[in-house]
Amino acid sequence: ASKRHLLSLPHFRREVCIDRPGQLTEAWAVVRDGKVAGGYGLALSRLDNTHMGWLFPLVVRPEQRERGLGTALFEHALDRLRRRGRRLLLTETPATGVGARFAQARGMSVSVVVARRTLDLRTASWDALERMIPQVEGYSLERWIGPAGPGLAPDLATLMGGMNDAPRDPGLEDAIFSAERLRDREDGITPNGLTCYTTIARRDTDGAPAGYTRVYLKADRSDGWGSQADTMVLAEHRGHQLGLLLKLTNLLWLREREPHLERIITWNATTNRPMLAINEALGFEPLDEWNEWRLAL
Repeated sequence: ASKRHLLSLPHFRREVCIDRPGQLTEAWAVVRDGKVAGGYGLALSRLDNTHMGWLFPLVVRPEQRERGLGTALFEHALDRLRRRGRRLLLTETPATGVGARFAQARGMSVSVVVARRTLDLRTASWDALERMIPQVEGYSLERWIGPAGPGLAPDLATLMGGMNDAPRDPGLEDAIFSAERLRDREDGITPNGLTCYTTIARRDTDGAPAGYTRVYLKADRSDGWGSQADTMVLAEHRGHQLGLLLKLTNLLWLREREPHLERIITWNATTNRPMLAINEALGFEPLDEWNEWRLAL
């Protein structure tokens, strides 16, 4: 499975085939004998980082490999990026295996290493986790299930700006998280067959948004997996253990409302020691590593 697990068809269409406020998309495929033999998708940011493009995992059917098709698709993607005026290509693969070998053979270099970890909810020490909840003065928590209401988009945009502090490729600029971009993200949750549990922290004195965490799960509850999305605390609110408070509170709430869940999966850059320390304290165990690759055009 990919870092984000297998995509449903509606999710795939939205992510790979539909232009959105924050990005343009292109999807390309090679068809042989009436069957897709291989293909790729490109995501082209349109609000920020207009010099780069993201290559969705380039894939070739196993029976079609070793015939030069992967190389041809890769060269086609580079040509499309150049035609769009892009100077940087980013993509990701597992740290080992055919994808990593393919990227390295084509001159790509590793930009960021991401570790995936899982928490087994069936064996977690819930009493110990409850005792870990920090007492944080001066902040209150707000939570909801499913997409955020329209009125929360500006606060979510402010909070997502905190992700610009996370480890990233050195060639990337700060991402612009507009209210329109965040509204588009929220509007896509239900069509993608998902729901989510979100908790944010606000400063008591003025209600300013301070931190955020979210876990996604399938709306039809068809499997036992939850997917930990971004957790962030804005710089001016750090040093109060808000990140630990947010993740623990959201996790305990999720366990209460979704007893069918068996595991939570999360991923973090291996250089993001503060978040890795929180995940390790919660009991997340290593699963594997992924590489983000870069190629300057």
